[in-house]
Amino acid sequence: MAKLDRPDWDNYFMAIAHVVATRSNCSRRQVAAVIVKDTRIISTGYNGTPRGIKNCDEGGCPRCSDQTIKSGDALHECFCSHAEENSIVQAAYHGIAVKDSTLYTTFSPCLQCAKMIINAGIAEVVYHRKYSIADSALLLLREAGVCVRALITPEEKKELGID
Repeated sequence: MAKLDRPDWDNYFMAIAHVVATRSNCSRRQVAAVIVKDTRIISTGYNGTPRGIKNCDEGGCPRCSDQTIKSGDALHECFCSHAEENSIVQAAYHGIAVKDSTLYTTFSPCLQCAKMIINAGIAEVVYHRKYSIADSALLLLREAGVCVRALITPEEKKELGID
């Protein structure tokens, strides 16, 4: 019998996060987060405008509509909720505890999301790509005892020649 080529849990949940990111309505960057506990998905979230607000890609966010603003600048003007924030808030909205869970995200968290992750009791963060302004957030997560790992996908390992 042929052995099935199944992804490990990390790659499985990260692949799901990448699919969730396709629901994002942000006109700048599509990001998603998947919260997992005991190898079960308990919440998902993607970045975009809050419920009931015109979608970002429809002009709902003034910052995202202004393409002259660089990544990481004028964040105080952004109406969008981040993927990590949405995944935590969705769990709370539905009465699901996230304490001691793992959060998989397509980009490493920003400082504001890092604070939410710490206060929500999430034990581990696994990210695919590093956000350009994430250094202080990653330091804070580690200082708070949150395990933080970057995940290189099997395809990326092959491209880099890593076994």
